[in-house]
Amino acid sequence: MTPLVIIIAYLCILLVLGVSSNRLFKGTSVDYLLASHSIGPFLLLMSLFGTTMTAFSLVGSTGYSFVNGIGVYGLMASSSALLHPLCFYFIGLKVWSLGSRYGYTTQIEFFQDRLESRRIAWVLFPVAVGLIVPYVLIGILGGGGTIQAVTGIPAQYGSLIICGVVLTYVFAGGMRGTAWANAFQTVVFMGLGVITFVVLVKGMGGEDSFIGSLQSASASVDVSKLSRVNMPHSKYIAYLLIPLSIGMFPHIFQHWLTARNANAFKLPIIAHPLFVLIVWAPCVLIGTWAAGDAQIVDLIANKELKPTAILGFLVNKHSGEILSGLLTAGVLAAIMSSLDSQFLCLGTMFTRDVLGRRASADGDDGNTVLMARSFVVAIVAVCYGLSLIAPAGVFALGIWCFSGFSGLFPLIVAALYWRGLTKAGAYAAVLVMAALWFYMFQDSGFGANPKYSLFGLHQVVVLVGATSLAMILVSLLTQRPSPATLERFFNTDRTP
Repeated sequence: MTPLVIIIAYLCILLVLGVSSNRLFKGTSVDYLLASHSIGPFLLLMSLFGTTMTAFSLVGSTGYSFVNGIGVYGLMASSSALLHPLCFYFIGLKVWSLGSRYGYTTQIEFFQDRLESRRIAWVLFPVAVGLIVPYVLIGILGGGGTIQAVTGIPAQYGSLIICGVVLTYVFAGGMRGTAWANAFQTVVFMGLGVITFVVLVKGMGGEDSFIGSLQSASASVDVSKLSRVNMPHSKYIAYLLIPLSIGMFPHIFQHWLTARNANAFKLPIIAHPLFVLIVWAPCVLIGTWAAGDAQIVDLIANKELKPTAILGFLVNKHSGEILSGLLTAGVLAAIMSSLDSQFLCLGTMFTRDVLGRRASADGDDGNTVLMARSFVVAIVAVCYGLSLIAPAGVFALGIWCFSGFSGLFPLIVAALYWRGLTKAGAYAAVLVMAALWFYMFQDSGFGANPKYSLFGLHQVVVLVGATSLAMILVSLLTQRPSPATLERFFNTDRTP
């Protein structure tokens, strides 16, 4: 009961923090959806990092490292630490500048103006939602599995609790509540993550000294898992494309628009690589060392333990009840710091891009806020229902989700830096990516086959290549946007 009480207490603190932000709510849709563009460097760093560090990064990487070894760090973390800050600089800053100038709230609003096409929403919206839903499922599945491993509560009930808490403070506080909660949760999961690592190293290594435990834990693992010898170079090259997905995440796009000014991006760009190291390295090492634990190997082989529950199992095994509850709260903090942004983003997109609800001239747009909140409730309910039947693991779902957004990355680059991008070229890119993604996802058993490839190529390579080719060829054969539109988006002398 002790870990359960601690987890409940943590969730209550989070609720109070998120709901308290409602006291600063100004009653407008801009404030609810973008916190009135008031987010400074620290909150922006915590929001961006907390949003990108999901169950995929913690429970997913731990489970995947159990199977594949320490090479998983180079596969995902190293490239993310380098490419994410580059995306913040070359994509995020430019998006913020254009958003400040023209009042964008969503990604689709930007594309509508850039491409001179209001109907792009009817193509891009379902594709974006279709890709975000697996991303949301990552958090729901990971959170439920972690609670079950530590407290014994069935995963479906643990997932329901997490969804309810996140829904409550997003519903009440909007983007400001989300930013506050993300900052708190990022501090919690990074601080407790370091403690978790030290405790598990001592428990798994069994030696008196920390260094001795590190050596002992490594000695029990098959030598092939202590290097990337079993991972082909082609896989590493393909996975370099996965982190580019952050450039097309709608919820990251929305966070960029909340920045107070351009200087707010400096801290996220500088600190993000260090934060990636602090979170990813312990999780990958713990998963690798778990492969040398005979008990875990037997439980996995007998299907009594899922790879997504390894981290929670180890926390429960090697720590006392109080510490177990605290460490589990840290894991849940990382998971929930992504779910809130995703839920809010989906509500924003539906309200602004599908219903076309914009702020009224006098700022009295309560109906717009109500619609956004209503859709948040609906999407939480749908995602929770899907989590009960999801066939794939956390890491597999994550890779498919990221691959789809990476496939759309050439579109945002072209929209920002290529005058030759046309409306038809953008439609071709989105439709080709969506068709190929759905075909391959279905062909892989809806993500169940972790070694799936098409023509010997990883799905992300196929998607990025096909999307780029379709976009470029069709754009070269069709008419560009008007000179006035190109002037608005490419005249660098103008400042917001």
